[in-house]
Amino acid sequence: MNPLLDLHPEVAAALADGRPVVALESTIISHGMPWPQNLETALAVEDEVRRHGAVPATIAVIGGRLQAGLTQAQIEQLGRGGSAVAKVSRRDLPYLVMRAATGATTVAATMIVAALAGIRVFATGGIGGVHRGAEASFDISADLQELARTPVAVVCAGAKSILDLGLTLEYLETHGVPVIGYRTDELPAFFSRDSGFALEQRIDEPADIARLLHAKWTLGLGGGVVIANPIPPEHALPRERIDAAIAAALADAQRQGVQGKAVTPFLLARVNELTGGHSLASNIQLVLNNARLAAAVAASFADHARQTREA
Repeated sequence: MNPLLDLHPEVAAALADGRPVVALESTIISHGMPWPQNLETALAVEDEVRRHGAVPATIAVIGGRLQAGLTQAQIEQLGRGGSAVAKVSRRDLPYLVMRAATGATTVAATMIVAALAGIRVFATGGIGGVHRGAEASFDISADLQELARTPVAVVCAGAKSILDLGLTLEYLETHGVPVIGYRTDELPAFFSRDSGFALEQRIDEPADIARLLHAKWTLGLGGGVVIANPIPPEHALPRERIDAAIAAALADAQRQGVQGKAVTPFLLARVNELTGGHSLASNIQLVLNNARLAAAVAASFADHARQTREA
């Protein structure tokens, strides 16, 4: 075990017994949603993972220690802190450890801590990607490079629709990251089920996803896998409505000079305002949906690993 990593007792026991564990990120708590919906959602997602047969491991940096599995008090601390809490990606981890500081982990940092803990499946809302206008700004999320190097499967509703989805897919293809459509032939667009971008690989059963993960890592192929899980139809928003809200939010961000790490939280909050709160409600439902699938995949992966050991 890494000397800078602490496991919640529930998570440690599950890993020791070979039971399924699902990693969960913490930036969705501090930067992705307002108080108190962030706390309510974080606890609901953990409960959803448990109800579907796995152990949740919400990940963060607390007092300079990498944490896989948080107490309710720690989750509340991140939720109340909101945007004042440090947003932690790969480059930030050494600094927070050195400072004995607290931070909420992005997809990239969550993958790193999950891999250190031995957790193979991770549920989130949407991954980061290539930002619109990246040909001038070079703004590309570190999540994509992490997917190319860290062996964790990420269940998500595609990339956040505020991004350039086409270029995001091109980047993932270049770096050999499989993007698997779960019961879909098209990349989901976060709030919407369709994006107009076809996927080459589709799998309809969690057990088959688990077999693919086992095959990839047994082959010695590094890196992760994107499992693209569309938002349930009853909670999806029309693409035209979301696209209009995103265009307006992007214009607002440019006028206000919003840059770097602040861009995604700003855009998500502004889109929520422009949709009258509907995008936040959809965001919550898609995260819960991803937690359910991640628990099923983790359970199948644990069963496959056990059968392989016993064979």
